[in-house]
Order: sequence, then C-alpha cells, then structure tokens
Amino acid sequence: MSFIDRLDAAVEGKGTPAMVGIDPHLDLLPEEFSTARDERVHRADRARALERFCVELLDVVADRVAIVKPQSALFELLGADGVRAFESVCAHARSAGLIVLGDVKRGDIASTASAYAEAYLSPDPKSGVPLCDAITVNPYLGRDTLDPFVDVCGETGGGIFVLVRTSNPGSDLFQHHGNPPLWSAVARSVDAVGERLLGACGYSSIGAVVGGTHPRELAEIRAALPRTCFLVPGYGAQGAGAEDVVAAFPDRARPWRGAIVNSSRGIAFAWRKMEGVHWKDASSVALDEMIAELARVLETGRT
Repeated sequence: MSFIDRLDAAVEGKGTPAMVGIDPHLDLLPEEFSTARDERVHRADRARALERFCVELLDVVADRVAIVKPQSALFELLGADGVRAFESVCAHARSAGLIVLGDVKRGDIASTASAYAEAYLSPDPKSGVPLCDAITVNPYLGRDTLDPFVDVCGETGGGIFVLVRTSNPGSDLFQHHGNPPLWSAVARSVDAVGERLLGACGYSSIGAVVGGTHPRELAEIRAALPRTCFLVPGYGAQGAGAEDVVAAFPDRARPWRGAIVNSSRGIAFAWRKMEGVHWKDASSVALDEMIAELARVLETGRT
C-alpha cells in the first residue's frame, strides 16, 4: 500500500489529523531527563536520556494520533549516539502502530538525493522495514532534487513532504519573492511530480509543507493543489490555531482528510505552562485540547 493510502486510513482510524512533533529540545526537557543536557556526562548517556523522554512521550500520544514527526537535528546534536537514539525512537513509534514522518529536510541532486531517500525510505535488509514512512524535503535545487526522491518513493511505497510555504517568520525573504511568488513555482512542481504517485484515496504520496501561520496563502495553495496532502506546521507554540488551518481540509464529508496538523513544543513541553502538573499529564491534556479544537472547527466549519 502506498504511503498516502496508509496515512489516509490511519488518520481515519484515529479520527483526527493531529500530529505530534518529537522535538527533544535539550533546554526544555523535564528535570528527570536533565542528564541529556549535561555536557559533563558521557554523550552516550545523554543520548539515552533523550531517547527515554521521546519514547515516553510516544507512549503518551500513541493511542490518539496516527502519525508522529521526529526532528532529526535535535538528535544529531549528540552525534552518532544521537543518531542511534533517533533510529530507536523511530522504531518504537512503528512498534506502537504509528506512522513515522522523519523531519530531515534533505535536498540534493542525482545520486546524492537518491542516497538520502534510500537511507530513510528503503527497507532495512535485516528487518525489512524502512526507518521512516515519509520525510521532509527541501526543493531549493529544483526538479533535480525532487525526481530522485519521487523515484525512491515509487519503489518503496514511501512519501515526501516538500517545503512549499513554511511557517517561520523569515520565510518571506525567498518564498514570497517574485511575481508570482517563488512558492507558487514550487507548488506547481509538487503537483507535477505528485501525479506519478496518486493513491486510491485521491491524494498523492508527494505532499507539501504549508504553514498554518499563513492562512490566506494556505487557502490559495490548497486551491492550486487539490490532490496534495498538506503537512501544516505552526500550530500551537508558533501561533497558529485551528481556525488558521481549516483551509487545508477541502472535504466536508470527510473533514479530517487532506492534511496533517503538527504541534511539537505545544504538546511535548506543555508542562512548562501547567504549574504542578506532571509533564506526561500536561502533554496528554494539551493533545486532547488540540484534537478537540480541530474537531470543532473541521466538523462544524465554524469558529
């Protein structure tokens, strides 16, 4: 089964497009994992503490979401030990029945792009399971970047989400440059390559990253990409709410279909805004609130 059909079925099964980003910022971890940020401690021990936090967070959210997004850079801070922790966290997510979207933002040309894609999306020779179901891709080098990733997705049943209109404040400098803006050219390329990997659900395994912090452009890009699944960052800590992301969901009959909405710090570190509440309980409450808010807006179409 293709990535997009697996995702569509999993989201329908959980009844929510909410996604949790596994972004283990060292300076935000609860005190019980403080070993991870202690530079006096051996790096392997720091990585184990980081991994333990992520695994426990996955156990908190696994019953309510279909997909999680581990951020590789925050593991890579701890070198090879951190990379091993990233792989272990991805494996634990898979064992919990979750779809894994590796937030790696790779982008290169020809054989190098293929190598990146194979590293994350091709089945491991021993386990027969890929590290990730899908990854994020930076398209700045053009179709020379996208085509090798799409080829590997076609071979493995994996998926990619291409950075089209990101949620960070500085994204305007490049993405909004020109008339029409650069993001529109990227969107057209995503649509073109996505035709190759359309799933039975009607969407493509080639998705687009479109920030919820740009609700007007989110609506424009949705109109231009009717067959593209959106990964919508920016919810929660970056300021976007459910009303801002509703335009990503075009199907009123199946309101959860067409996009996944990510919250990272808003879930993982909710304890920092809930005095006296254990971090797991705070994360659980924050996730319930996110799911309920998305359901309210998507199912009623009202704010």
